[in-house]
Amino acid sequence: MTEELNAEETQPPADLQEDDKSEKPVGESFESQSKNTKKKSADPKESGKSVSFLQLFRYATCPEVFLMLIGLMCAALHGTALPITCVVFGELTDSFVQSGQPFNYTENFAINFTVASMDCGTIPGFDIQALMTTYAYYFAGFGAAVLLLGTVQVMLFVVTATRQTKRIREKYFHAIIHQQMAWFDTHSIGELNTRLTDDINTISDGLGDNICIFVEFISRFLSALIIGFIYGWKLTLVILAVGPLLAASALVWSKVLATLTNKELSAYAKAGAVAEEVLVAIRTVVTFNGQQKALQKYQTSLTDAKNAGVKKAVITNVSRGVMQFLVFGTFALGFWYGTKLSLEEPENYSIGRVITVFCLVMLGSLSLGQGIPKLETVAKARGAAFTIYETIDTPRPIDSSSEEGFKPDSVKGDIEFKNIQFSYPSRKEVKILQGMSLKVPHGKTVALVGASGCGKSTTIQLLQRFYDPDTGEVTLDGRDVRSLNVRWLRENMGIVSQEPILFGTTIAENIRYGREDATDEDIERAVREANAYEFISRLPDKLNTMVGERGAQLSGGQKQRIAIARALVKNPKILLLDEATSALDTQSESIVQAALDKARSGRTTIVIAHRLSTIRSADVIAGFRDGQVVEQGTHRELMSKKGIYYSLVMQQMSEVCEDEDGNGNEKVSEEETCDELSDSGSADELLMGKSENISSERNSVRHDTVLGRRSKRKTKDKKKSESQKHKKKEEKEPGVPFSRILALNKPEWPYLVVGTLAHFVGGAVQPCVGILFAKITGVFAETDPDVQREKTLMFCLLFLPLGAVAVITHFFQGYMFGKSGENLTMRLRTQVFKAIVRQDIGWFDDSNNAVGILTTKLATDASLVKGAAGSRLGLVTHVICALAIAVIVALIYCWQLTLLILACVPFLIGANYIQMKVIAGNASQDQSAMEMSGKISTETVENFRTVVALAKEDIFLRKFTASLNKPYKSALCKAPVYGVTFAFSQAISYFVNASVFYFGSWLIANCYTKFENVFLVFYVIIFATMSVGQSSSLAPDFAKAKAAAGRILDLLAKKPEIDIYSEAGDKPTHFVGDVEFRDVHFSYPTRPNVRILQGLNVSVAQGQTLALVGSSGCGKSTSIQLLERFYNPHSGQVLADGADTSSLNLAWLRSQLGLVSQEPILFDCSITENIQYGDNSRVVSQQEVEEAARNANIHDFIISLPEKYDTRVGDKGTQLSGGQKQRIAIARALVRKPKVLLLDEATSALDTESEKIVQKALDAARLGRTCIVIAHRLTTIQNADIIAVIQNGQVAEQGTHSQLMANHGVYYGLVNAQVTQ
Repeated sequence: MTEELNAEETQPPADLQEDDKSEKPVGESFESQSKNTKKKSADPKESGKSVSFLQLFRYATCPEVFLMLIGLMCAALHGTALPITCVVFGELTDSFVQSGQPFNYTENFAINFTVASMDCGTIPGFDIQALMTTYAYYFAGFGAAVLLLGTVQVMLFVVTATRQTKRIREKYFHAIIHQQMAWFDTHSIGELNTRLTDDINTISDGLGDNICIFVEFISRFLSALIIGFIYGWKLTLVILAVGPLLAASALVWSKVLATLTNKELSAYAKAGAVAEEVLVAIRTVVTFNGQQKALQKYQTSLTDAKNAGVKKAVITNVSRGVMQFLVFGTFALGFWYGTKLSLEEPENYSIGRVITVFCLVMLGSLSLGQGIPKLETVAKARGAAFTIYETIDTPRPIDSSSEEGFKPDSVKGDIEFKNIQFSYPSRKEVKILQGMSLKVPHGKTVALVGASGCGKSTTIQLLQRFYDPDTGEVTLDGRDVRSLNVRWLRENMGIVSQEPILFGTTIAENIRYGREDATDEDIERAVREANAYEFISRLPDKLNTMVGERGAQLSGGQKQRIAIARALVKNPKILLLDEATSALDTQSESIVQAALDKARSGRTTIVIAHRLSTIRSADVIAGFRDGQVVEQGTHRELMSKKGIYYSLVMQQMSEVCEDEDGNGNEKVSEEETCDELSDSGSADELLMGKSENISSERNSVRHDTVLGRRSKRKTKDKKKSESQKHKKKEEKEPGVPFSRILALNKPEWPYLVVGTLAHFVGGAVQPCVGILFAKITGVFAETDPDVQREKTLMFCLLFLPLGAVAVITHFFQGYMFGKSGENLTMRLRTQVFKAIVRQDIGWFDDSNNAVGILTTKLATDASLVKGAAGSRLGLVTHVICALAIAVIVALIYCWQLTLLILACVPFLIGANYIQMKVIAGNASQDQSAMEMSGKISTETVENFRTVVALAKEDIFLRKFTASLNKPYKSALCKAPVYGVTFAFSQAISYFVNASVFYFGSWLIANCYTKFENVFLVFYVIIFATMSVGQSSSLAPDFAKAKAAAGRILDLLAKKPEIDIYSEAGDKPTHFVGDVEFRDVHFSYPTRPNVRILQGLNVSVAQGQTLALVGSSGCGKSTSIQLLERFYNPHSGQVLADGADTSSLNLAWLRSQLGLVSQEPILFDCSITENIQYGDNSRVVSQQEVEEAARNANIHDFIISLPEKYDTRVGDKGTQLSGGQKQRIAIARALVRKPKVLLLDEATSALDTESEKIVQKALDAARLGRTCIVIAHRLTTIQNADIIAVIQNGQVAEQGTHSQLMANHGVYYGLVNAQVTQ
């Protein structure tokens, strides 16, 4: 009993027991633990809002409520066990004292320990051994009851919390993916993923066993006070005067700690957002040598967290010291006043009653103090639930899960936009559509043309009901789309967008997202129609090839064709083509365009395009300007009107006419040329899609087999095999010895030394308290009242210096290990982030290094190591000191009883250890499962527009739910185990007390020892073992820390082949810009069997422009990536000024290159900061930024924005159109003033007018610089000094435009294919 009591008395509330283990604010629940140190609420305004207590359980079913009520009853009964045991212990103490009274004397510390046989005697009629046998049965009975009640209460609450938490996760994810698009414009993706993990884990903590344990504490508090007043109301009142002080102290410290924790988590959330943004855009970061800037930004965000962490560690430990001081002071007051009462009112008070009342009141007060933090956990859960439940309850005017709305049996396809006024919710002041009206007759094709940002894509989004217009209406077959069922509406539309998004699964599964029940034959048919069959058939796994995160393993053209196949397999009633062929080369485009033309027949089609080839045959062409349709008609009608469309056509035709004249072709009049082009389409679009990661698909492949056969089964087998490999890899992950973990803390050794000494001194406090307890109990055997008073006062006063020592040692422990731990955490986080960014691009291509997994490990591993580094050394010292003193003193006083207690100690420690091990094992599995669900949720939310457009929210919801099933079932299975281990850890002390006091009575009865020695041995060992019990809670942290340290050390030791941090390599003082590819062979690390380049030979001299053309996947972009040294060639050389690029300093090399890619990534900061990112080696002035913006034709648009250059572009630039993003990316490259300019479809997203201006800027920028261009459009390459046609990874032919046209070779065929379209 006393061990239970003392364990309660000397431990602070749960919130204050963290020490230096981690920065997590609340105890981790069984169902799942929060592994990311991100802030709980992104909006500080929401921090004060919370749901009611009953509302917290709104998702509990009736059976679950019934089970929780049973659990609460068991907890209440469990709470009464310890107070009743206090009564038994008091009577037991009286019996022991009575047995010693005939021979009573109180010895000083220097005692003659030999008890002569003549001193041993018995009191007639008093059988101490028989009495102790009865008491032992009482203890055993209470232990059995606690074992049963504890198991039931915890098991039931863990089961119900697990079920409710899973339900909440599913409902929250369901609510997120069914929100309207405007909601996503104002909520960051990082925040949503944080809420899915941290906030729901906080709710889980509040729903779980914390509630039943709180009820147990309250029941213990009430029963202790009631029994205390019954047994001695005077002593109860005196001690109660201190009780509220203890409870209030605990509450104050908890509040302060919670405030610091929130600051710390807020800082870590910012750091996590920085890391995620950098890793998602890692190619952009390394291209512009932005690693150092990213590292500095990340390090800065960690500084605030470190300072808050140190303060938290100090306050946590000081609060524990103050709590101990108050407890020791209460010991002194209680024993002094109890002695006084026992002398003045012997009929009402004995030593047994004094100890009973004393223990009851202290137990009651501290139970209340310990119960408050449990209630605090519930309060935090209520706060976290507010935002979660609010999101779930948010009315969704546009809800694809709703069954509301009309579902016509058939769709005719008449679409009309009536006087539409619209501005995006996130930028209400910027009007996008201003009275736009347009009719799209059924079965007809309407093309939308106009400058970037004029509202073309917005029109399509309104039709899909991504948004609703501010005024006006959009109708389908005469019905307002707002009256139609949202899912039905989207299922009848097929969309192919400008920037296609693929998901991290196989090609077949990506296409099947278009239609869930599509057969393998349907998929193959769609693949053939989209001209993707040939390149897919060349892949080793064909349709079962994994496309990588966001389709990273495929080229732009290949991704676009798979997206087209995904739309075609759907067989939609309405087809929406938003620059659907922009990423295709000429040959692929003509075939795909024919397929799209065929698909358009009988369907209503809306096309957005900059290329005339995709719109010349449209039934209606609508010209947009300033958010209005200013003209519409057929191609010929609009040409005759000579309006916007005419001006666009004339701009393109003038370029083609110039090209025709330059070719020396047959001269024709401008009128004839223009007329011909007016009919045949744009001639400004030459070749070649974004370059590619797969070998050329130009030649036909003889594959008669059906590509997709058994693709579903293969996909599942592949995923299963990959997960098994990953699991085996994790199982084999080696731990790291403690000495190596400690070595990580080596820079902080002075802090560790002082902290360890503080622990050494602090370890002696608890055994000394045990000695004082025993000595005071022994005083009551004295027959002289004056001697009793004198010795009681002396022993009571000794509690106060012990309390002072506890405060001082705890302060030094907190500060020293807090400082060393936070320094270590910050250093490790920084080093790990630096090591991650250091890795080469091939490392990021590995699916095991996906962004979601890396950010999760970055957030958790360092904090895990901190909990088991320096602070563990101090705790081990503390334990050794406490045990050494306790065992030595106990052996001196009574070695027989000492051996029995030591034999029981492993059971006491083991019970706590097993309990913590079960929790840790569950948490580890939860972490792995949460990584998987986090990966699914991140992919879904980041690609939300694609998911919504495909109306496949339910598929991703099912995937997310499936990822939760394994940890859910595991948690349910382990709930009884957790309940039993919890109850066993509570009940074991009852059984130990029974055996110890029974054996002690036998020793006294047989004259082997005296009663005072029995109590001294018992108290001193029990108090010492409490230290061991507390430190055992670090065991799971240490186990996880070993694995985390192993991962960190492996990563830090991993030196990539292409090392951006290496200072090795030449840094020529003068760089001209000659570039040469010499017999280069290459295949991607993730697909080594697929050869991309097979002997590439091409060179470009200083100031020259080299244009690379060829079909998608032939290796054009791969060449640029090799020049940037994203990868190294397998054989051959890439030369810069005659020097192998591998011999040049990597950072220097990249600083000479300026890259504009086809799909630019912008960062979530201002436009100015995005453009300045082009040159991270210096501070770019605002004047330079604006000059670059003017050259990229984006300045006027920026000035028109309310915040101008300070406008934030949103996550990945989502607040801007594709053309606007591209122009900012061009400005970013121009501000760098590079020696070599790399343009990978740099103008593909621009309208004709913008393209012409930007192309002139790029032409001017190319002067005096080496330039390598990848392009499909003739306008971007016709003036190139060298044009190289790549086939099968080799240069098929090269020369100037005129030379190649004269050769009548491959290039000539490509040009003619484009001109005759």
